[in-house]
Amino acid sequence: MERIFRGLLTLGIACLGLLLYGPFGTAEVVDRIVAEVNDEIITLSELKAASKSIEAQTGIRPQGKEGKDFERQMLEALIDRKLAKAEAKRRGMTVEDKDLAAALNNFRKKNRLEDDEAFSKALSKANLTLKELKQTLTDQIIQERMLVVAVGAKSVVSDAEVRRVYEQQFKEGGDRLHLRVIQIPFTPGMTEAQKEELKKKAETVIIEVKKGASFKEVAAKLSLDERDVGFVPVSEMDPKLVEFLGRLRPSEVAPALTPQGIQLIQLVERRAGGPRPFEELQGEIRNALSQKEMEKRFGEWVKTLREKAHIKIML
Repeated sequence: MERIFRGLLTLGIACLGLLLYGPFGTAEVVDRIVAEVNDEIITLSELKAASKSIEAQTGIRPQGKEGKDFERQMLEALIDRKLAKAEAKRRGMTVEDKDLAAALNNFRKKNRLEDDEAFSKALSKANLTLKELKQTLTDQIIQERMLVVAVGAKSVVSDAEVRRVYEQQFKEGGDRLHLRVIQIPFTPGMTEAQKEELKKKAETVIIEVKKGASFKEVAAKLSLDERDVGFVPVSEMDPKLVEFLGRLRPSEVAPALTPQGIQLIQLVERRAGGPRPFEELQGEIRNALSQKEMEKRFGEWVKTLREKAHIKIML
């Protein structure tokens, strides 16, 4: 069942250089070294903190084998980040306070956390400190700048490629769905009885909304994580998710049980969408293709740093 939500859940992931996330539990982490990168180390607590930061942006938490795979991917990403930071330091690159403040403000806006109380509550719910979030944002700014320095000048997208992507993906247009989502995750070690309690809470949401209550207000009343993902093009969703949502009428809420927890999705509105003109989309398409090419070249550049580095993984 988790697969049918792939198209929806990926919408919540911020493009901040590391599009990876990993699991973390509520139990205390016994710290240890999980990797050596030249004369630096990566600790288990550092790995968990990075994972928590990404979870705060996505609202999802892989577990089991999938969680282990993501944790290893996050470690590989942290190794790349260490190498990039070392190269940035060698070049005298730093992040000023105003740049960090702007990044933090942008993070809050993207996650609709402009109210200080809501922001503090979100950090607490994600088991993430402000210091940890600032460090992650700082590292991401450095990596983004290194991406531009290392490969930016080499990333050229032709007009023909922009036109090809438009013809293949955007020319036909398509419907869009306005969705709201409530995540009710299962925590590690949770008993079946505890899971049943969460299922009852999900049922309460559905019943209250049927009676006319606001989806957002019910979520807040029950201390649940609710997110408005806005209008999502049907063409960008997994076909099974589209079929699942096709059974809903506007304002209706449907539940889905996954190994990670319960998903409640509210269909707010369906909107027919005709094709957007090429002139309107060409800038967005060019930027997306350029970013993809830069990331590819950045990966190749980091690979050359890896070849010269001493790396030992102990995860």
